[in-house]
Amino acid sequence: MQRRPFFALALATALLATAFTSYAQERIGVLMLHGKNPGSNMDPNFGVMKGTFERQGWLVAFPDMPWSRGRYIDGGVDKALAEMGGHIKSLRDQGATKIVIAGHSMGSPAGMAYAARGGDVDALVLLAPGHAPVGYYTQPWGKVVHDSINEARALVAAGKGDSRERFSDINQGRQQTVVTTAKDYLSWFDPTSDGEMSVTAPRIPAKTAVLTAIGEKDPLFKFVRAYYVDKLPANPKNKYLEVSGGHLDTPRVASDEVIAWIKTAVAP
Repeated sequence: MQRRPFFALALATALLATAFTSYAQERIGVLMLHGKNPGSNMDPNFGVMKGTFERQGWLVAFPDMPWSRGRYIDGGVDKALAEMGGHIKSLRDQGATKIVIAGHSMGSPAGMAYAARGGDVDALVLLAPGHAPVGYYTQPWGKVVHDSINEARALVAAGKGDSRERFSDINQGRQQTVVTTAKDYLSWFDPTSDGEMSVTAPRIPAKTAVLTAIGEKDPLFKFVRAYYVDKLPANPKNKYLEVSGGHLDTPRVASDEVIAWIKTAVAP
């Protein structure tokens, strides 16, 4: 009878050691997805997080994606997700056991689309999420893009979906031209496509934890909860974070809380 406390202590110690060993063997891999043109993997506003992640001992990939300044827009959503899958495989090959996609602006809907289609991801970090196709139909400023979407739909209906044309986009209030095929344009800009966050949010697996961080001066600040955050499947690790500053400031301002959240979200 007197030996039971010793055995209980020994058992508890063994269980803690096993749990610690399991945690120590975990290696986090982060795929960083930059914002759209003029964004790229050289963007200093988001790029500063690469070193922050690496100082945690995490593996990090920060590739130039098909919506960057130099590739805008190179292929449709399917091509982008295939590239993301390749980068995640590379992180796995390097020893990553947990995968986090951290997206800034348009990198956020891209990460959501990847998860919604059953991609290999344990957690999503959505920083100043941007690119909201549904807004082109509901806001007066979106009419020029709305018209381009209708034009692209007409081209696809006429069997000209692979024809490269000039379409319109608006990024943080600035109008810009997109040269791509009608089919690829619609895969990103149609409000019913997987480029639309309100479409993919309900389809993200409940096991995938999601952090949304947005600045109080961001154009989506007043709308983002109803837009997609409240549509996410319930997960006790999900977090909604409001920070100071605007669209470009969010990665820097939210950095410490992002690091702390990731450690909790992917803990074994």
